[in-house]
Amino acid sequence: MEPNDTIPAAPEASAAVPAHRPRPRGRTTLIIAAAALLGIVGGVAVGYGVQAEREPTPLAALSQPGLGYPAKPLSADRAPAPLPAAQDRRVRTDGDLRKLLVDRPKGAKKTLIDELGLGDGWEPIDEYAEMKFENPHHMFEALAERGLRRVASTSWDQGKYRNTDVHLLQFRSGDVLGAAEHIDGQLMYMPRDESGAGNTGDAIKGSREGRYFLYPVDRKPGYLPFYRARALAVRGDIALDISISDSSPISKKDIRTLAERQLERL
Repeated sequence: MEPNDTIPAAPEASAAVPAHRPRPRGRTTLIIAAAALLGIVGGVAVGYGVQAEREPTPLAALSQPGLGYPAKPLSADRAPAPLPAAQDRRVRTDGDLRKLLVDRPKGAKKTLIDELGLGDGWEPIDEYAEMKFENPHHMFEALAERGLRRVASTSWDQGKYRNTDVHLLQFRSGDVLGAAEHIDGQLMYMPRDESGAGNTGDAIKGSREGRYFLYPVDRKPGYLPFYRARALAVRGDIALDISISDSSPISKKDIRTLAERQLERL
């Protein structure tokens, strides 16, 4: 190569071929998700439409035989027919509670209070607490807290010294089961003998928790023997409290049959 000769310039590199770029995925994914959602919604709508056109399927019969309510066939508007008064306890117990008191036995005499015309069958709560409990103030407060609504009572004398008192205590309906709590409390505090064992009494027929008791005889010099019996039971919102006192022994049959007669009226 001659000195004056120049080296030809190298040819310019050709422009780089642009690299391949991936296809954007965001829009396609959104379209697929929207189509799937429309398919689900459409399927649900079709399913509801098919179900709405079908005849209703009758429910299976109840497995409980002989349901007691309603006692009569359903009325024209398909509402349960009301219970007759003979089967609805609330009709009786929400009325005049005194009419549910057991009748005085034949041959029994009115007490002095009834003879003087001072007794009307209703007994003030403080009077009941005063007559039945050693700590009447505490019992009055306990009865008020349990929602005692009213007390109906009757009493009579038989023979020379026997006296019988019947009390029906009705409590208000609510969260507190006042009648049951009152009777439970009384059953817990029945007299205890010298060994500390409680007086468990005997069950009253027709009552799950009702019991009747014979107390130990109370003998004091210069006084006649003092015998007592008591019956306690619950029927709904009503607590039953019956007491018999006498100078002669009281049989279990006397207190038991009286309690059963009273429960039958509730």
